[in-house]
Amino acid sequence: MFTLQTRSFLRGTRYLFFIIGIVALAYCGYVLLDASLYQADQTRQFQDKLSESQANTSGDSVGTLALPPLEEAKSVRVESGGPSGSERTPLGRIDINRIGLSAMIMEGIDARTLRRAVGHIPGTSLPDQTGNIALAGHRDTFFRALRNIREGDEITLQTLSGLKHYSVDSILVVDPNDTRVLNKSAEAILTLVTCYPFSFVGPAPKRFIVRAHRLATTTSDPVGANGMPRKDSDETH
Repeated sequence: MFTLQTRSFLRGTRYLFFIIGIVALAYCGYVLLDASLYQADQTRQFQDKLSESQANTSGDSVGTLALPPLEEAKSVRVESGGPSGSERTPLGRIDINRIGLSAMIMEGIDARTLRRAVGHIPGTSLPDQTGNIALAGHRDTFFRALRNIREGDEITLQTLSGLKHYSVDSILVVDPNDTRVLNKSAEAILTLVTCYPFSFVGPAPKRFIVRAHRLATTTSDPVGANGMPRKDSDETH
């Protein structure tokens, strides 16, 4: 039979776990809300830059967008003493319509950046450049939808220099120390990186890699008449 002391201990333990559960749920809610608000704010800032670029280049027969904000973003690295999240410029946006993935891209892969956005891996080509563009995201937030990706899926990168289209070539799982997928390339390719397995609890032992090549279709003017990025029906293929 339980003694009075044992019953008191069990009752106290039950209350302790209850409080821990409430705190954990509250923290998860805060993280999700913070990421959502941050994405909304960065989307608004990026859309403003797109609109400004369109206004600055109206009447230009070449139709090339001005890139001062993005040039400034190229120098931003996630280091101690670097710009805070509110001062950093979005590098662009990634969209994979078939699996419902859409997120703003920020420079760096530190914990705070990946909690709020998809991160550009420093040392790889930037989203407006040719080469191997590598992006990272958490498997339980922004890159959760990658578990449903298939070869042939189309990925778009929206930057101030235009809308670029990619087609998925391969999907593979590698060890965390296998960094060959981040090597420089003369070809225009996109590499997406997240942890694997998707359902693993705790630090995942593998990395899930999506590789894609850039398609010939590129929209130089990414802003439609309503101020939003053009859809496929607005583009010239």
